[in-house]
Amino acid sequence: MASYNIFKFLGDGHVIPAPRNYEDFKFALEHSASSSIILLFGDINVLPELLTQAREHKKRLLVHLDLLSGIGKDKAGVTFLARMGIEAVITTKSQLGKCAHELGMLVVHRLFLMDSQAVKTGVNLLQGYKPDALELLPASIPASVVTELATMTGLPVLGGGLMHTKADIEQALGNGLKAVSASRRELW
Repeated sequence: MASYNIFKFLGDGHVIPAPRNYEDFKFALEHSASSSIILLFGDINVLPELLTQAREHKKRLLVHLDLLSGIGKDKAGVTFLARMGIEAVITTKSQLGKCAHELGMLVVHRLFLMDSQAVKTGVNLLQGYKPDALELLPASIPASVVTELATMTGLPVLGGGLMHTKADIEQALGNGLKAVSASRRELW
């Protein structure tokens, strides 16, 4: 999937719901204006039902591969998800991202940035493949780092984590992030 379509896929607004439990997932389905939901919980047993519910509400799921239980963190697991109809994934693991990308899935590569060495390490992880976007954690990252990563990778940059208020989201977007994922209902 081309990067220019990623934000159309991810959602119509700047905030993408990222529920951590079923109750918040249901709330996002029923109350969020976003056309996508980032799934930060679940296992292989409940995923088919979550996918069905998302489709019924005309929402798209981005499955966080690293947080989904009961599925192998390997090519067979990613292939299984693609066959199930999962169109997009988030991961911190470049080998899983590369596999998902080869299967035609949209891939958001998540990077945890705590210092300048983490920025270098993150860029090095991307040498073997090119995801469709980056998600930087925390989303409160300085504008200079957002610009640096966008320039170095040529990728759209999202943010997630440590978003507590609408002002936090506005600041993150003002720092150059294209969208922000949030787990707090009041921010959706």
